[in-house]
Amino acid sequence: MTSTVAVSAPGKVLLAGGYLVLDRGYTGLVFGLDARIHVFVQDLVIRDDPAPLEVVVRSPQFKDAEWRYKCRETEDDGGIKVTQLKSHSSASQSRNKFVETALAYALTYISALAHSSITSASVTILADTDYYSNTGFSGSATTTNKQRFLDFNVPLHEAHKTGLGSSAALVTAFTAAVLTHYLSADLLSLTSEVGKARVHNLAQAAHCAAQGKVGSGFDVAAAVYGSCIYRRFSPSILESLAEVGTKGFSARLKSVTENTGQSQNWDMEINKSGAILPAGLRLVMCDVDCGSETVGMVKKVLSWRKENLEEAALLWRTLQKGNEDLAEELRRLAQEPELSSSNLENLGTIFLTIRSLMREMSTNAGVPIEPRVQTQLLDACCGISGVVGGVVPGAGGFDAIALLVEDKQEVYDALHAVLDSYTVDAEHGDGASIGRVRLLGVQQEMQGAKVEDPIIYEGWI
Repeated sequence: MTSTVAVSAPGKVLLAGGYLVLDRGYTGLVFGLDARIHVFVQDLVIRDDPAPLEVVVRSPQFKDAEWRYKCRETEDDGGIKVTQLKSHSSASQSRNKFVETALAYALTYISALAHSSITSASVTILADTDYYSNTGFSGSATTTNKQRFLDFNVPLHEAHKTGLGSSAALVTAFTAAVLTHYLSADLLSLTSEVGKARVHNLAQAAHCAAQGKVGSGFDVAAAVYGSCIYRRFSPSILESLAEVGTKGFSARLKSVTENTGQSQNWDMEINKSGAILPAGLRLVMCDVDCGSETVGMVKKVLSWRKENLEEAALLWRTLQKGNEDLAEELRRLAQEPELSSSNLENLGTIFLTIRSLMREMSTNAGVPIEPRVQTQLLDACCGISGVVGGVVPGAGGFDAIALLVEDKQEVYDALHAVLDSYTVDAEHGDGASIGRVRLLGVQQEMQGAKVEDPIIYEGWI
């Protein structure tokens, strides 16, 4: 067991493959982002005799964000169940389903390997600035690390997410940090392919359980492995797990985590070499301070697809071709000795084609995948010299838009100038209002989850 450990995991942007990535017949081009969720774990000394097994989780960037859990082993190999306790402070008593589930799953797996190693622990969660629109920022940060990890000065439930995949990054970093804290390097190492695979499998299981559904998993895959072309796993892999506390859950979770099941093994495809950005190009994100409820959007799109099989099949195939063309063009440009406006024209055309097809899906399904205000914002940005193209990534809606730009200071200056004076209608009839528009300080990140030096959290832990 390591007395203190810190792990971070990147955010993500699904540049191509929104909705398609839900189906194993198709793929998604996902880039990791250098905005990371960080989880720091250390021993917690409890003076009571006998000392209970407790885990205290804090998210100090938000008001009253503390959760205390009592952990106990259940009967019949049901795993470790965690129960939220009343906090000793004024902290909110609301549940954090992602933290609670990730903790229960991680401790259950650890118990299956090395039961005696589990002792009380303190966990601190920190988010890089760009995961949230900083409308509540208190302005109290003074040091470099404080500036990296802002005090958002609002309760967690009031914070506006920018859509960078915070829940998947959180569950991944939390899972990896807890496993690394309790398990020796010969049982779990984040630097080995076996270790990464086990973190991936366990984080996927916990994230799906916390969401209440088996999603595509591209966001967890990017959090573990970084940028990649992703083909989803078969949902049936997780359908037999049942819940923590049910008979045999611990053995089932260990089998799923270690990929030793008798029925079906993990079959996702993660192609790291296929996700390339040429030197001279940079992926940036533009926040609209709103955010989308993607669950309802996905249900509507899938319902339309089910009712219009032939039309949808043609649209899905055409979109997949456009997505493959995008990845192939990026790989081709990576071989060019130098980029220029002329050899970037085809890349811009591919972006326009993908956007047109996504708007067709949007119209057919009656879902705001590329809402009118996002179309206007994308068009305004893409009209700037040096902006190659852009999309409303993932499931679309009102999350931050993604832009591919030439990596030049004059391009960033021009973008800032346009966005600083950009105005939109307060209400636009698409089911939400759009807020302040700003360029986030993020870019693509090839690396996935990694161990961090705890010194970067000075002032927070």
